[in-house]
Amino acid sequence: MDASAAIEQALPKQAPDAPFSMELSEEQKEIRDWVHGFAENVIRPAAHEWDEREETPWPIIQEAAKIGLYGFEALAQFYADPTGLMLPIVNEELFWGDAGIAMAIMGTTLAVAGIYASGTPEQMAEWIPQCYGTPDDPKVAAFCVSEPDAGSDVSSMRTRARYDEAKDEWVLNGQKAWATNGGIANVHVVVASVDPELGARGQAAFIIPPGTKGLTPGQKLKKHGLRASHTAEVFLDDCRIPGRCLLGGKEKLDERLARAREGKRAKQQAAMRTFELSRPTVGAQAVGIARAAYEYALEYAKQRVQFGRPIIENQAIAFMLADMKMEIDCARLLVWRASWMGRTGKEFENAEGSMSKLKAGEVAVWVTERAMQILGGNGYTREYPVERMHRDAKVYTIFEGTSEIQRLVIARAISGTYIR
Repeated sequence: MDASAAIEQALPKQAPDAPFSMELSEEQKEIRDWVHGFAENVIRPAAHEWDEREETPWPIIQEAAKIGLYGFEALAQFYADPTGLMLPIVNEELFWGDAGIAMAIMGTTLAVAGIYASGTPEQMAEWIPQCYGTPDDPKVAAFCVSEPDAGSDVSSMRTRARYDEAKDEWVLNGQKAWATNGGIANVHVVVASVDPELGARGQAAFIIPPGTKGLTPGQKLKKHGLRASHTAEVFLDDCRIPGRCLLGGKEKLDERLARAREGKRAKQQAAMRTFELSRPTVGAQAVGIARAAYEYALEYAKQRVQFGRPIIENQAIAFMLADMKMEIDCARLLVWRASWMGRTGKEFENAEGSMSKLKAGEVAVWVTERAMQILGGNGYTREYPVERMHRDAKVYTIFEGTSEIQRLVIARAISGTYIR
């Protein structure tokens, strides 16, 4: 399948209603089991090494590409699932294997979501394949939104984009922070302000093609968790890109800016559209981490003997595991609901996408902390994986919108009030 055909297959924003069923299809089960096998046999054995090295696991990304798990064809297949569940299923299994390595594999998806949310079909066909490269020469992509002084407050973004009409080029200047794959990406998707007076409504998303002058990698961040995933600053200094690299095109941007200047109601800005598409998927990642920690703690509790019996025979431990399992299943159902709603064109009237990410992120932190408690002193050491899982889980209450921001989004949706 060529790039254009693959993108076209994934393009429909709305799928026909499918009959309600809690049972996965045979295709979904096959892909789940296939991805689980990769996570179990390839990712897990390498997890500790790459966490310690704090480097991008290129050999594993390449192996994923060679089996067809990493690439635009695979992503198109996952997106095309009419129930919307395939992508969260795949993410849960990968992150069950190890969150750091899985983020190195799936981090490109956020940039692809940015292109998908704002780009034209021609832009998707041109740039999405370049985000992934080839199995023999895999690449990654970066989505650059946050800045040192603009994290949750996206409207205060300082990166500027100026149009040079004479050359039909956009000139970008600014600094981006906390960018997954920032500086090592083949393709960078950058959100910048075109009209600062309009705040978030004056922003647009741009493609920075490979090898563009003026884009400079900044400091690589040493992180608490997700250490196998590259996170860095990106500097833009008179970075010139062709006019066609404005996602959606200039005519569409001019129309949107005109509506904003007239005070007309706006659609979501570029960054928010991308986050809305990605939040249930991010929630699925958190569910995968939580499930991994729960399963490890469950098996440990069955085997660990204290006072002459396995510790799972103590209500304090058994009840804790029961709560862990219940919370994981609750989070997964919220993720699946939001994914299904997004795929079938249902409106998120109560911020269901934010609900899924909020619940899953907080469950991941809570479950991994309980897993450490069940393992006792062993859980606090690097000889056991639950401490790494706990470190990896914490970011899910911070990135892609903090828990506080998710609650704000939900509160505004259910109240119809602009709550601060």
